[in-house]
Amino acid sequence: MARFEPAALPDLLPVFYRRLFPHGAYGRWLGYGGVVKNYFQLREFSFTLRDDVYVRFQSFGSPQELERELQKTNPYKIDIGAVYSHRPNQHNTVHLGAFQPQEKELVFDIDMTDYDDVRTCCSSADICSKCWTLMTIAVRIIDRALVEDLGMKHRLWVYSGRRGVHCWVCDDAVRKWSPALRAATVEYLTVVKGGAETVKKVNLSEPIHPFIRRSISVVEKYFETYALEGQDILGSPENWDKVLALIPEDHHEALQAEFPKKRNSVQRWDLLKGRMERTRKAAATGKGTACYADWEVMLQFCFPRLDINVSKGVGHLLKSPFSVHPKTGRISVPLDLQKLDQFDPFAVPTISSLCHELDAAAADEEQEDGAETEPKRRARDYKRTSLAPYVRLFEHFVEDMERARRGEMLRRSDLQGDF
Repeated sequence: MARFEPAALPDLLPVFYRRLFPHGAYGRWLGYGGVVKNYFQLREFSFTLRDDVYVRFQSFGSPQELERELQKTNPYKIDIGAVYSHRPNQHNTVHLGAFQPQEKELVFDIDMTDYDDVRTCCSSADICSKCWTLMTIAVRIIDRALVEDLGMKHRLWVYSGRRGVHCWVCDDAVRKWSPALRAATVEYLTVVKGGAETVKKVNLSEPIHPFIRRSISVVEKYFETYALEGQDILGSPENWDKVLALIPEDHHEALQAEFPKKRNSVQRWDLLKGRMERTRKAAATGKGTACYADWEVMLQFCFPRLDINVSKGVGHLLKSPFSVHPKTGRISVPLDLQKLDQFDPFAVPTISSLCHELDAAAADEEQEDGAETEPKRRARDYKRTSLAPYVRLFEHFVEDMERARRGEMLRRSDLQGDF
């Protein structure tokens, strides 16, 4: 893969916005079928330009106008905001207080830095294939809950381009939700609670909610490989002391005595888990209290950590899909949930690698330019690069939404006898 140099962005971005960015599907996504008048025109976009110049409250009369502006200004980053009561680019002409966010997708932002207290392989902005498993678990747990528990249909999961993932829930009804409803959803999806000073961040009590049980069944699939082997959370006395701090004290002495006799984290975990399971079996027969400390440890080390402020604020901005990350050069690409376990953030195309692929594939471009119109050539361009499967995934997502919208309109017209 061609090495990315941030200094090359001013030369690469014009090529990206002219020949690779999926303007067509992007406009269809945010236009939502034109069902609501001026929906696209009332949407806020913000651009981060060269030297961290930040321009908010951009809005456009059509997707074509947005496309022209992107190709003119070549932003380093695009953020998407709310659909407002008035056109965002005219917000200064509106009476104070009248300019208000009305609608936006329900969004989630999961960032690897929020797991620094439980990952040993990396910290801060760094990630590796070991800790990326945390993002896989997060998507699995949150997406299942969105669909099965909350009845949501249209979810677009996107790699942030560096160290996290974003989710856009695009259902018509959800886009109208109030901040209170959004906050309640995040609260439902939050199990790890407390700041840096809180040692034990997960506290379970009976009856165990079905959401917790289903989340545990997701974590269990990854726990041995990720936490016991990859992070080696019981590999040394220093490590196991951190785990024992999350366990009721009446189990400490026995575990401290037995742990040194075991060879590795897997064997020590089996010992700990066995003790907890015995308390649950005994409690089921009326003897003693059930202890779920093994589940609490699993959840504290692996459960998704959501930024509530990103989700609850209707006016909150979030980085756009297909934005370029200015530090890594990687594209914010959609995630294929069917192949989530195979996703490798380090294999995501960078703007440098895509431009290199274009050069390699289009040596004869000058002769072809005259024979084809710009849109046709551009459609062919991205198909020649490793961006193609991600654009196709995005197009499928938009097509599914459009199909559902047509079905809903047909259903309504049938109900009204409007044939």
